[in-house]
Amino acid sequence: MPGRRRTLPAFALYGETGRAPALLHVESIESRSRLYDWEIDSHVHHGLHQVLWLRAGPVQAVLDAHRTEAEGPLAIVIPPTVAHAFRFSPQTDGMVLTLDARRLAEGDAAGVGAALQSLFTAPRVLAVPAHEADRLHALFTALHAESAGAEDSPVPTWLARSLVWRLSELARRDDQGPPREAGRDALYTRWVVLMEAHYREHWPVSRYATTLGMSAERLNRLVRGETGQNAQALLHTRLLREACRRLVHVAAPVSRIGFELGFEDPAYFCRFFKRQAGCSPRAWRDRALAAGEAAPQVTPDIP
Repeated sequence: MPGRRRTLPAFALYGETGRAPALLHVESIESRSRLYDWEIDSHVHHGLHQVLWLRAGPVQAVLDAHRTEAEGPLAIVIPPTVAHAFRFSPQTDGMVLTLDARRLAEGDAAGVGAALQSLFTAPRVLAVPAHEADRLHALFTALHAESAGAEDSPVPTWLARSLVWRLSELARRDDQGPPREAGRDALYTRWVVLMEAHYREHWPVSRYATTLGMSAERLNRLVRGETGQNAQALLHTRLLREACRRLVHVAAPVSRIGFELGFEDPAYFCRFFKRQAGCSPRAWRDRALAAGEAAPQVTPDIP
């Protein structure tokens, strides 16, 4: 592995700057590591969770200060902010899943929230029994294939949830993770799951903080450290994303969509949307439909 450097780079995907919202990405180990002579230098991911699936072949891995050498089948679990580096060989066969926990926690996914918390509390190396390896590889292969399809398909999210849930079950039985203070990672995951459960109720940041057993100031520091935004900004981003999704795909007036998202006053919803998106909900919908995003039959808005 290369020596220590002055700074530790942070990536969304290794070697790439910037970050897509609600990222869910899967790729073969070979596709990226061969570009770097099978060696991935030390780096971190802020606010992103990662699973390296090794079906077969060797790997040398560094997770924070812990070094390990192993051969597949195994899974390496990497919570946000954990420094990691890998050395593979051309014989290494596997995939890398990178995800934003918000993507998996969205919607009706209560069981996934618990799985995220239990799986990503600390970096870990999971030995995978042979009978489980085929099942996991089938899920990774399906996720890889589905991710190449339509961007709005829900199937990749469903498959990623299945992977996280199955890996969390393995983690309960076989945790080989190095010792680490994992409270920050677990708290961030709890915040993501709690936000997804209550963002439509417009909880104030102080209520989230109290539920998590911390001050609002500490919660903001935690969220800003992972995403670069404070907790309120992330709540607004989540509301806006859901509003945009419904405006395009739900045949309902703007006023009803606002009510469903917890806005009792349609005018306030419109002001919120315009402040966040730069245009009114109706203008955004018209623009999206004209661009071919979708074509629901929308009933007239209430004056």
